[in-house]
Amino acid sequence: MEVTLEGKAYINGSFENCCIGIKNGKIHQLKKVLTGEHHINFGNNLVLPAGIDIHVHFREPGYTNKEDFKTGSLSAAYGGITCVFDMPNTLPPTTTQKAIEEKIHMAEKKSHTDFGIFAGINDDNITNIKTLGKKCSGFKIFLGETTKSFCLKDINLNRALKEVDNTKKISLIHAEDEKCLRKHKRPEQNLKDHCKNRPSECEETSIKLLLDNCKNISSKIHICHLSSCAGLETLKAHPKNISIGVTPHHLFFDVENINSKQNFFKVNPPIRTPVDRESLSSGISNGFIDILESDHAPHTLDEKEQEFEKAPSGIPGIETTYPLFLNEVKNQRLSFNRLISLMCEKPAELLKINKGKIEVGRDADLIVIDFKRITKIQSENLHYKCGWTPYEGKNGLFPSYVFLRGEEVIQDFELVASQGIGRNVNDFFP
Repeated sequence: MEVTLEGKAYINGSFENCCIGIKNGKIHQLKKVLTGEHHINFGNNLVLPAGIDIHVHFREPGYTNKEDFKTGSLSAAYGGITCVFDMPNTLPPTTTQKAIEEKIHMAEKKSHTDFGIFAGINDDNITNIKTLGKKCSGFKIFLGETTKSFCLKDINLNRALKEVDNTKKISLIHAEDEKCLRKHKRPEQNLKDHCKNRPSECEETSIKLLLDNCKNISSKIHICHLSSCAGLETLKAHPKNISIGVTPHHLFFDVENINSKQNFFKVNPPIRTPVDRESLSSGISNGFIDILESDHAPHTLDEKEQEFEKAPSGIPGIETTYPLFLNEVKNQRLSFNRLISLMCEKPAELLKINKGKIEVGRDADLIVIDFKRITKIQSENLHYKCGWTPYEGKNGLFPSYVFLRGEEVIQDFELVASQGIGRNVNDFFP
C-alpha cells in the first residue's frame, strides 16, 4: 500500500477506528490494521470525506483582481474542499467551446483542487449545447440578471432544457425571474431595500416557470441558492430529478441580524427575513434541502466599501463553509449524517463523480479534524484574494490535514502541495 491513514473514519454513517489503505489515488482497503509505505496515525481525530463545492466563482478570466484559480482553490483546500465547480459569468463568459477550453487550461496550471467547469446558456448558443456538453461538467442558466451575468429568455427555457437533456449533463438554475426583478427595481440604500428589489415573489415565479418547462426532462436540474420560504413551499412537490441548494449566508444571516457593514452582505438572491432563514434551516435539518453550496463570489474591499447601491453583489465563502457547519455539528444543531450528505455524498451523486465517501474504489479525498480544536474565523488568516469574510468572529473547525486523491495538500494546517495538482473531473468522469 502506498499510503495508510489511521483514525476514527466516517464510514457508512458511523465512525470506526480503522485504517484506510490508499493506492493509485483511490481508497484500496478499509481494515482494522494496515501497513503501508507511508503510515500516518491520527489517533482519535476524525477522518471525513473531503467536501465538494458545486457553486464557486473563481473570477478567472477577467476579474482576477478579486480571485483566481490559484487563490480560490487554495482557500478551498484550507477549508476542506477538494473539488469545485466554477460558474460561467466571467470575462469572456464561458459560453463557447473556446472559452471552456481556455478556462480548463488556466485551472490545470493553477488549481490545488480537482475542478469542473460549467458552461453558460444564453439565447445565442442553444444550438451549440451538444458540442459544449463534450467539454463542460454542466450548464448554468440565469433566469434573472445578477453580477456580470447573462439571462436566458423565458421563451427559450424549454428548448434549452431539452438540448441539455440530450447531453445527459446537469442544468443549474439561478431562479429569479427577470421581468419580476425589473418590475420591482427601485433605488436602494440598505439590505431591506435590496430584499424589496428582489422579492421572494421573483424566486417563486421563476421556480414555477421552471417546473412548467421541465415536465419531460429526465436529466438532473439543480436550483442554486434557494433563499425564500415561498420558493421552498413551491418546491414541496418537485420532480425527483430536481435538487435544491442553499448557501451558508442564507442560513446564518437575515435582514434583522445584520446591523453594520450592510454593503458586505449584499448578494443575489438577497439575504431575506428571519422567517425565510428559519424555513431554509428546517429544510436542511429535515432533509428537504439536498446540498450546501458556498456560492463563493468575492469582490474587493474597495468595491464593497462603495455606497450601498453601487456595491456589487456577492460574498466569499468557500474556505469557511465546511468549518462553519462542522461547528454546527459540534454544537448539536446538525447531525454528521446530514452534513456529510449535504457537502460530500449528494454533490458527488449529482455531478456523477467518484468522490464524497470513504469507500473502496472512491477517490481518496479526505480531511482530518480535531473535534476539540475550535478556531475563531478571522479575515487575516484566510486565503482569499479579496481579504475579507462575512463570518468574522464566528467559530469553525478547520482540517489539519487534507488529502486529494491520496496526496497531502494540507499537512498540519500548512500547504504542502504545488499548484496544478488539481485535475479536470471530466478527464475521469466524462
